[in-house]
Amino acid sequence: MVILGIETSCDETGVGLVKDGCLAVNLIASQEKIHSVYGGVVPELASRAHLEYIDDLYLKVLKKSCLSDNDIDAIGVTNYPGLKGSLLIGVSFACALSYAIDVPIYAVNHLYAHIAANFFNPEIRFPAAGLVISGGHTTYFYMKNRVDFRVVGKTLDDACGETYDKVGRMLNLDFPGGPNVEQEALKGDEKRIKFPVPLLSRNSLDFSFSGLKTAVLYHIRKNGIADNVPDICAGFQKAVGDILCEKTRRVFRQYEPQSLLLGGGVIQNMYLRERLFKLAEDNGVRLFIPDKKLCMDNGAMVAMMASIFIEEGYASSERMIKVVPT
Repeated sequence: MVILGIETSCDETGVGLVKDGCLAVNLIASQEKIHSVYGGVVPELASRAHLEYIDDLYLKVLKKSCLSDNDIDAIGVTNYPGLKGSLLIGVSFACALSYAIDVPIYAVNHLYAHIAANFFNPEIRFPAAGLVISGGHTTYFYMKNRVDFRVVGKTLDDACGETYDKVGRMLNLDFPGGPNVEQEALKGDEKRIKFPVPLLSRNSLDFSFSGLKTAVLYHIRKNGIADNVPDICAGFQKAVGDILCEKTRRVFRQYEPQSLLLGGGVIQNMYLRERLFKLAEDNGVRLFIPDKKLCMDNGAMVAMMASIFIEEGYASSERMIKVVPT
């Protein structure tokens, strides 16, 4: 069975194919150059870029896979959460294509798809904990199986990746700030500048990064940047790691998962990966991380989630899929 996946929730156009549960093709058109001028994603520009890229990307996916429209058995498309204009482009394209080639279509939650990027690995065991860390989301799930997503913790303000980008902007680093903050942190001393580690109440699994972001801002206002950028980045990144690790300890204690499934663009950060890997190892939990390109917003993860819906006998969506923006 060949499943087409379409992802346009924010600023990356993703089209991918999954064939019989295996990754076939996964292409992504990035908008980084468009938005870097503004230091963040501009929704109107994002939706216009999706409109420009999506048809060509779909044709490239078919060409690379040596398949045609007639070989597609079903379509999965992200309809929530995300930017309204961006979502509309992907959903409109997917619905029109579904009608044209007469195949069923499945609406896919963007966060579920990030976790589903791990399902290319057959060794996952349940119950599992799923953690999505991205520019727009920091969310913990408890999962009894591949389609049972129960939110047990989420950010109450800024997302983890959003905080990285804002700190990068404070330090005059290029957009996106996350990778640049990580690179600067490699040159710094994480013990030199200590930032707060907001954990909310004792057993809370929710996240809050706004206080940490504000603490970095106040430090910069008081002390300036000068030659302190690497140390600021290292101290900030350590605080983020402390938050994620403490919340993960609480998840392990409360839910006793067999697997920890990571997803989202921020999980490409090697410092955070290593800390979560060590924590999982110490607690006897198997850690799963998708390949780098599957951590980004992409169509293959959407196709995988749709293929799982099909395997589990879920009914397809109507061709007038409702878009639910963030």
